[in-house]
Amino acid sequence: MSNNQATIEDLIDEMYDVLDKGWKMPLSAGKVFVDGDEVRQILDEIKEEIPAEVRQAKAIVADRTQIINEANREAETIVRVAEEKAKAMVNQDEIVRQAQQKANELIAQAQQKFKEMRKASSDYVDDLMRRADESLSEQLAELRKTRQSIKASQRNLQS
Repeated sequence: MSNNQATIEDLIDEMYDVLDKGWKMPLSAGKVFVDGDEVRQILDEIKEEIPAEVRQAKAIVADRTQIINEANREAETIVRVAEEKAKAMVNQDEIVRQAQQKANELIAQAQQKFKEMRKASSDYVDDLMRRADESLSEQLAELRKTRQSIKASQRNLQS
């Protein structure tokens, strides 16, 4: 999103400003005349901005996948290093036993670290997705409310 583009929240605030500046009809229970072209322009900008929000959510999902892939690669590297160390210690029975024990510990540690990293990245991405979902839902609800208000205003003008 470039710096000269407004966020959806800014555009909704702008829509409220347009409604606040509108001419209020006396004895009309709060009905307001607004500049239809200005409202349409703001709604067009909101329509343009929503895909950017969706792209941002997709980027978050891609980041999650990248974090999990990195965790998998790191875990595989740790396991591979542990296995290589275990193979290098095969010379004597005691060394072999110690190597096997150490390898098992390293593998267990790697698996535990992988699980922790995977859970942490999943929790992080889930939180980001939840917040993005909530933000988009709130913005969509406000947009629908504003749209209904404009439609109601237009119907009353036509009556």
